[in-house]
Amino acid sequence: MIKLSNIYKKYPNGHEALRHVSMHIKKGEMVFLTGHSGAGKSTLLKLIMLLESATRGQISVAGKELENLPKRKIPYLRRNIGVIFQDPYLMPERTIYENVALPLTVRGARYQDVDRNVRAALDLVGLLGKEQRYPQALSGGEQQRVSIARAIVNRPPLLLADEPTGNLDPELSADIMHLFEKLNQTGTTMLIASHDLSLLATMQHRMLTLKQGELVHDS
Repeated sequence: MIKLSNIYKKYPNGHEALRHVSMHIKKGEMVFLTGHSGAGKSTLLKLIMLLESATRGQISVAGKELENLPKRKIPYLRRNIGVIFQDPYLMPERTIYENVALPLTVRGARYQDVDRNVRAALDLVGLLGKEQRYPQALSGGEQQRVSIARAIVNRPPLLLADEPTGNLDPELSADIMHLFEKLNQTGTTMLIASHDLSLLATMQHRMLTLKQGELVHDS
């Protein structure tokens, strides 16, 4: 599903964010990406979703070589990638239903398809019945669940998460991680960046460790 070959990323200011990174994540795997702050975790995720480009090396996602992908096809690639950040980034003036439906409505999906998929996503994250509430009426953990529902509403085969539990307490963090496991069991490939080693140690999944931009551990 994801293959990186000798990836190198250097920014204009001279900072080397990634060096000689190679990895292969198979379809259906759930993999954690860890490392200290500034190790290159976020940069690596941005390269996979084509928010940034590698300085050198090759990246393929679902068989598509990203360095050769025409710009007009980038939006189509991103439709197959669900993304979750540390902050939910919900629209406060829109209901939970409207927030989750956004990826479908911008694509012009039929109302029947939007309604079915939104309700299925909210049911999966345990928020069905709260779809007409607004984000400010929900707890932090519930808001993060809404962002997860939004990321999976169009049923992407790949899900990327960048410190998705960074703002949550340990109990809520564990709940979110178990929700990710539930999603993975449906066949979704997952790459989750997190620095919470104590939580990841309980998850029994493959772990990739970055240190100063280099991949130093794969277990």
